[in-house]
Parts: sequence; C-alpha cells; structure tokens
Amino acid sequence: MVSAAELPFYHKNKFLGLALCTNNYSVSLFFSIQHPPLHTATCQPSSSRPSRLTAQLLVFSFENFFKNFKKESKILSEETITLIESHLEDKNLQGALSEISHALSNIDKAPLNIAVTGETGTGKSSFINALRGVRDEEEGAAPTGVVETTMKRTPYPHPKLPNVTIWDLPGIGSTTFPPQNYLTEMKFGEYDFFIIISATCFKEIDAHLAKTIEKMNTKFYFVRTKIDQDVSNEQRSKPRSFNRDSVLKKIRDDCSGHLQKALSSQPPVFLVSNFDVSDFDFPKLETTLLRELPAHKRHLFMMSLHSVTETAIARKRDFLRQKIWLEALKAGVWATIPLGGLVRNKMQKLEETLTLYRSYFGLDEASLENIAKDFNVSVNEIKAHLRSLQLLTKNNDMSFKEKLLKYIEYISCVTGGPLASGLYFRKTYYWQSLFIDTVASDAKSLLNKEEFLSEKPGSCLSDLPEYWETGMEL
Repeated sequence: MVSAAELPFYHKNKFLGLALCTNNYSVSLFFSIQHPPLHTATCQPSSSRPSRLTAQLLVFSFENFFKNFKKESKILSEETITLIESHLEDKNLQGALSEISHALSNIDKAPLNIAVTGETGTGKSSFINALRGVRDEEEGAAPTGVVETTMKRTPYPHPKLPNVTIWDLPGIGSTTFPPQNYLTEMKFGEYDFFIIISATCFKEIDAHLAKTIEKMNTKFYFVRTKIDQDVSNEQRSKPRSFNRDSVLKKIRDDCSGHLQKALSSQPPVFLVSNFDVSDFDFPKLETTLLRELPAHKRHLFMMSLHSVTETAIARKRDFLRQKIWLEALKAGVWATIPLGGLVRNKMQKLEETLTLYRSYFGLDEASLENIAKDFNVSVNEIKAHLRSLQLLTKNNDMSFKEKLLKYIEYISCVTGGPLASGLYFRKTYYWQSLFIDTVASDAKSLLNKEEFLSEKPGSCLSDLPEYWETGMEL
C-alpha cells in the first residue's frame, strides 16, 4: 500500500487512488479506471470509533470547500454553515444532513419577487427586460415606447425560472391614489426588494418612497438608466474635453445630492445601460443584490441573470458547484462509485441535466439563435464550436463514460478535487461537474466573437487534461 506520507495521490497502471492519514487512521481509497465497478473505501481503525474519522473528514472538507467563496457567491448563510460545521464536529451526521436537506429544500422552493417602479419614459420596461435577459422585441417582453395608462402592477415572470417574477409598478407620481397609499395599493409586503428608476434626477417623492420602504425593513436601490445616451451625447458635444469617468461622477453626484436632501444620507446610485448589462454599474448592481439577498434566494437570482460577463459565468458555475456538492454530501459520502453501466438506461437523465445547465448559461436553442444573428452566422456554425454539445456523443472512439473517467482522473490527480478530502461522492457529482465546467467554458468563449469563431470547429474532448488546464479554473 502507498502511504499517505509518501504519496497523497497515486496513479499507476490505470489505477487512481487516494491515501491519507487522519490522527489514528490511515485511509486508502482506490478505484480502477479500467475495470469498474470500483472498490469500496477501506479503513484501518485503531481504538476510536469509525464515525470519528468520517466526521473529521467531513468537517475538514466542509470548512475548506466554503472558504473558497465570497459572501455574494455563497449558497448558504454563515449561520447555516456554522450550524452544519457544529453538527459535524459533534459527530452528529444526521443533524448535519438534516440541515443540508432543509437548506436545499429552501433553495429549490424559494420564490423571488422584484419590484421595479419609476415614471413613464425612464426606461423601466427596458430595464425589466434586461434583468430578465429578454430582448425588447421578444415574445413576453415588457412593452417599451408606450405611454403608461394602467394604475395596477404588472407581473413579468422570468422566461426560464417560474419562481422569479419582476413586477412593473406605476410611478408613485403617476397614480390617482394618494402617495401615502401607494405601498398598500402595490401590495408592498410581497417583494424581496425595490428598484427605483429614473432617467434624470431622482425626485423628492422618490426619496420619500425609499424612506417609507426603509422603515419597513425592506431593501431599495436607486438605478439611473439611459447612462449610455448621456455619455454619448457628452462625447459628441465636447469631443476635446470629454472624459468618461468625469461625466459619470458628475451624474452620480447630482443624483446622490438630490436624494441626500430628502434622506439625510447618501445612498448609492447605480448608473446603467439597459442595452449593455456588462458595462457601467450593472455588474456592480448584480453583485450588491446578491450580497444583500437572503442566502437561500441567491442561487435563484444568479441563475436568472444573463451570462454576459466572465464574472457572471464564474458565479453561476460556483453556485451550481455548491448545490451539487451539497446534494452529493446529502446522498452519502462513503459511497462507492459504480461507474460500470453508467450510461446504460440513464441517457435521458443526462440529456435533461445538460439541457438545464445550457439554459442557465444562455446556451439553449432560443439563445443560440439570437447569438447566431448577432454573430451573423448560422446556428449550426455556432453549435459546431460548442464542446458541451459533444459530451454525450461518441467521438474519436471515446464514449461518455471514458470522457467522465478522464475528467475524474484529471481533477483528482491535478487539482485535488473532492477526493483530496478523503470523500467519495456518488457518480452524479462527477458528471454534473463535468457538465457545468464544459458549459461554463462554452459560455465564456462566446463573449468574444472573433476568438470563438477562430477556434477549430468540432474540437473533441479526447484531450481533457490539456483542455481543462488551459480553459477552466477548477
């Protein structure tokens, strides 16, 4: 046997193994790449109970896993993480798994309701469409360029996530009922937060609305739209002295100054363009909302956002990694991984999961059609460059099972992966991780049209280690 001190990861003759030592235990975990099914982990106990080793490994793995994520990217609250760690330290595995199950249930069932209010002509409808990842002319988009006549709130469900609804509220100054009745009429208690929009300076009535919302312990955010038009106009009128940062600072200070007079504080103002959510303060707004939302609603909100920046793609990948990691932990950490027969009778589930992840990252059929139009190429040409579409197909005599085994070998031997903690997750963890990493890489490559189209179509996954080492940050 290879000792833990001599070689933490042992890879020889097509066998992949892990050996580690914790206190009085030496644990060796081996599986055969060539001859599945895999062997069960074996322990060599001394005088302590086996559950002690399991608990210690779980605590180590759990603590180190969640240290990798910032607050706005964590799927669990700090309180929940601390509680689970406490159960694990006390060797109360049932209590820990119960908390994990409860947290996952809350994440899956959580509704998210966002209220957007502003006067007619402020770009409110375009902002709602941008937040939903819907183009103004697409079916189901909030109508733009029309005069607001309704005095009622209008719901716009997210096109892919039914639990997410963005509510279009008439501006507080455009209603027929008194301002003091505005929140009651708009059913204030149903929203997770408010976004107050203006295309010029915020009015005193907007500040008073914010003050009322604040008294009810609900978050609100001021968003100044059409900033791209302001910057463009300034550049055209003053080409010699134009300075983008100075223009943005002037607009921000002007907005904040008007609000400060009514609020006796200087709240942040986010300057955005509804037509380029990767520019100006839109990414900053998304980060702020993620950080201030309850932890169990962050995952849903992140999945609802458009994948138009590397940061957004990386965050989606991180959220999904945490979720499948917790689901694997819940399913059982000392399970063997019977990879034999993985693909047989399971292709439908694999395809459904891959389709779901493609949808999260904006690689579904409808999104690819829009991308093809933007790139001025055919949809088939776009698809030919996407590695995720080749995962479940056999190419270069490599089946999906072989691709998965190669992926597990890579993350275990090169990056450490979850095996480094001494934990054996079920096979679903590994193929879901493979799907997430590949789809995220595809989404990232689409951010640059020239580089994406310059890649050789039909690139296969036969060189997995080189591919992930250069294309992904595991």
